[in-house]
Amino acid sequence: MSVEVGAKAPDFTLPNQDREPVSLSAQAGRNVVLAFFPAAFTGVCTKEMCHFRDSLADLSKANAVVFGISADTSFTLKEFARQQQLNFPLLSDFNKDTIASYGVSNPDMLGMKGISRRAVFVLDGAGVVRHREVTASPGDEPDYAKVNAVLGALQAS
Repeated sequence: MSVEVGAKAPDFTLPNQDREPVSLSAQAGRNVVLAFFPAAFTGVCTKEMCHFRDSLADLSKANAVVFGISADTSFTLKEFARQQQLNFPLLSDFNKDTIASYGVSNPDMLGMKGISRRAVFVLDGAGVVRHREVTASPGDEPDYAKVNAVLGALQAS
């Protein structure tokens, strides 16, 4: 099942790179960017996460918090965040429940079953999906300008 624009985003609690639980419901009142990515340490995923790192100051001005989500372990995500100097939480969906609940599971990517497709969701402060993008290929980056435009519109309203 896919989560569409206008729907309430499914809540989740996932461990971050420090193995601390992070819940979506705890972000009430803030805009949220959920950046699902296939795997840490891969070229396009690194580029995408670094883009969000470099844009975090602007995203924060829009009252937004960013979470990167993958099926990697917390240990892997901790090293990935350290090496790339990522300044936002990376969440481990090792059991792939959240990936499935958002409808972004990749049935088979180079033999890896059920890892995330590359997808970005923008949620408003009430947890309603205001933007959804699932890229056609894991090699495609999301439309960052669209993410910024949606956050800008949310900030203005």
